[in-house]
Amino acid sequence: LNAAPQIWEGFLTVQRVGTPKPHIIQGSTKKCYPSSDNTSLLCGGTVGAILTCPLEVVKTRLQSSSVTLYISEVQLNTMAGASVNRVVSPGPLHCLKVILEKEGPRSLFRGLGPNLVGVAPSRAIYFAAYSNCKEKLNGLFDPDSTQVHMISAAMAGFTAITATNPIWLIKTRLQLDARNRGEKRMGAFECVRKVYQTDGLRGFYRGMSASYAGISETVIHFVIYESIKQKLLECKIASTMENEEESVKEASDFVGMMLAAATSKTCATTIAYPHEVVRTRLREEGTKYRSFFQTLSLLIQEEGYGSLYRGLTTHLVRQIPNTAIMMATYELVVYLLNG
Repeated sequence: LNAAPQIWEGFLTVQRVGTPKPHIIQGSTKKCYPSSDNTSLLCGGTVGAILTCPLEVVKTRLQSSSVTLYISEVQLNTMAGASVNRVVSPGPLHCLKVILEKEGPRSLFRGLGPNLVGVAPSRAIYFAAYSNCKEKLNGLFDPDSTQVHMISAAMAGFTAITATNPIWLIKTRLQLDARNRGEKRMGAFECVRKVYQTDGLRGFYRGMSASYAGISETVIHFVIYESIKQKLLECKIASTMENEEESVKEASDFVGMMLAAATSKTCATTIAYPHEVVRTRLREEGTKYRSFFQTLSLLIQEEGYGSLYRGLTTHLVRQIPNTAIMMATYELVVYLLNG
């Protein structure tokens, strides 16, 4: 998936294929038809993608080699009286300011089209692969064990990345297409044509090796999330049995799921974030970067270890509203469709 799975994916997967059977607590689960799940999934992903697109554009710009266009130089005086220039990387606010001044507010929504087009197929492929893999692995390992979740998440990520990488490459190219106000902007179809003319079909799969490396984020995310979710579920069951009342979905349950998702995703993202910077560099037009490890090595040699975490703050900030928007939309649509 683009930049690995979103926070709410773990929530959906556990809800659909990882929760205990309904008979554990009578009345605790309301039947939810697949069509309503898919509609909720699409609505949540679409709304979240639109509202957080500006943060996505800023993050991608900070990750790219073109960030040097926004870098300022600070003059420092040495003990001997000479002056030296120190390069200072721009922050998210500075990058946002430059984009607004030079390109206009519309540039903050560059790449939104491919992003919206890719939401439905990528999520559908991911969850179909996850569910099928988990079903088969439950017969080989302890059902719903950590190994099952890890392998299922990894295989689902691999499948979705391979199938949808061309969409995310076009999205990244459009987000990096910085043009001043009044200049004609490159459209998605023009971008597709340029990629094919320059690199052929192989060009649409640039950065895929970095995305494969990002599967580690998926694994870490699901392991932490499943553990927290299971603890919350056990507490809920114990509380219900003590009160001898039917289990109903409360606001605290929803908040608990959000906190579990945010915690697990934040940990996973921080650990695996460098693969995102490498992937953006590999997807740049006319780039000198050729492979995952070559890009990683060049980044460290030329820009230092700090370059591997450019845009991390923006990425983490983006996750908070994105998670809230998508999960709230998902819950609302499920509620409306199921009465």
